[in-house]
Amino acid sequence: MTDEEVRAVAPGRVVLIGDHTDYVGGLVLPMAIDLSTEVRGRRTGGHVELSSAQLDGVARFEVPVTDPTSVTPGWARYVAGVAAVIGARTGLVGTVDSSVPPGGGLSSSAALELAVALALGAPEDDPVELARRCRSAEETATGVPCGIMDQLCCAAGVEGHALLIDCSTETHRTVPVPEELEVWVVDSGQPRQLSESPYAERRREAEAAAALLGHLPDVPLEAIEELPDDRLRRRARHVRTECDRVERLAAALDRGDLDEVGALLSASHRSLRDDAEVSTPVLDALVADVEARPGVLGARLTGAGFGGSVVVLARSGARLDDVGAGARRVRPSAGARTS
Repeated sequence: MTDEEVRAVAPGRVVLIGDHTDYVGGLVLPMAIDLSTEVRGRRTGGHVELSSAQLDGVARFEVPVTDPTSVTPGWARYVAGVAAVIGARTGLVGTVDSSVPPGGGLSSSAALELAVALALGAPEDDPVELARRCRSAEETATGVPCGIMDQLCCAAGVEGHALLIDCSTETHRTVPVPEELEVWVVDSGQPRQLSESPYAERRREAEAAAALLGHLPDVPLEAIEELPDDRLRRRARHVRTECDRVERLAAALDRGDLDEVGALLSASHRSLRDDAEVSTPVLDALVADVEARPGVLGARLTGAGFGGSVVVLARSGARLDDVGAGARRVRPSAGARTS
């Protein structure tokens, strides 16, 4: 039986561009951020018991786990899902401390999953495999069919960089974030739960379009426009055009060209609003407010939508402290790790 102190940290993430493309094998450009979840405790015994100052209740269950969905409270299902997927047979007693706000679109669930997985002894030398396991854990815990973007970004983040991820191959490369570019996250004040949102429906619609047309990131727009079903046509058009915008933004960041950044973010938000239909009036109003501020290059909803946060790219010195329900400048961070 092991009896060792462990500490594992995993960052949240913000999607600079590329939402609702990952689950159909599209391109995404997220960035691990300097908000994180820490799991600290002792690996010992035959049960997991984790408490948190930020989360209600205590995650308590025996290992090995047979039914993660039966564990309470709700956040404990993510912990149990991870324990089940990695096959944990040694327990963990400790605490969870997180600065990633739940329901804010910053991937608090992936940060929790990764930190728990590493604390329970999952290997950290292969971030792609770690991300796969944690994605499976989330689907097991919630029933929500998520893509791999969140977990892979949080696992493989590199300080000073975003990650360009091809979700069809699960390959990624780093993209530098210029020092003169500020990344802000603005809380809309409208929380959301993916399991209670139309997220799964949007995924089914995009997958239905892909079943008719093929790999959506590669389908010509002309073919998409010929789809007779308006809803599927709009979902496919979002994926195709958003993947183009991901490539263009990555190229602009590679060469340090900030002039193209704003137009790409604004176009992304319009596509998420009109074609993906995952925005809300609250998010739309917040984007309009932010984009009118001096120094702001562009803004868009970030994450799955239906509430959450807006990501803003701005030139140095922008003042955004008074917008939304709270704004914070975030910086590109390293990925999940133990210490």
